[in-house]
Amino acid sequence: MRTIDLSPLYRSLVGFDRLAAQLDAAARTEASSGYPPYNIERTGENDYRIEIAVAGFKPEELNVEVKENLLTVTGRKAANDDAKQYLHRGLAERNFERKFQLTDYLVVVDAELSNGLLSISLKRELPEALKPRTVEIKANASPLIEGEKAA
Repeated sequence: MRTIDLSPLYRSLVGFDRLAAQLDAAARTEASSGYPPYNIERTGENDYRIEIAVAGFKPEELNVEVKENLLTVTGRKAANDDAKQYLHRGLAERNFERKFQLTDYLVVVDAELSNGLLSISLKRELPEALKPRTVEIKANASPLIEGEKAA
């Protein structure tokens, strides 16, 4: 995989070092294991869903945690292979940790496990101060003409 050198941007962009660090982290993460497979879906203007294939995992073996804009999903299988004798073992069912870097104001709404898919719903919730607002324009009914006195 190619690496992108963002150092020329540092000469003219102030405060974007965090974005560069996030891009570097994303590039490193993609080089890691592709297990478990996942989808990221945009379900609305401010709504997203991450679906992770976790077949064979029970809800108590999964953990979804959000800390400082980092969503971490982990799966830990209980070791109980002693009772089973496999002729072929094609299901991975191995421990995993998958991380997703979230943008500011993106919050996890809920998580649901159904038919081997863990669905995590996300929503962008902008603070009132960042939402667009209309500014009232006031009109002066009688503008003063130079030399006139106000009545």
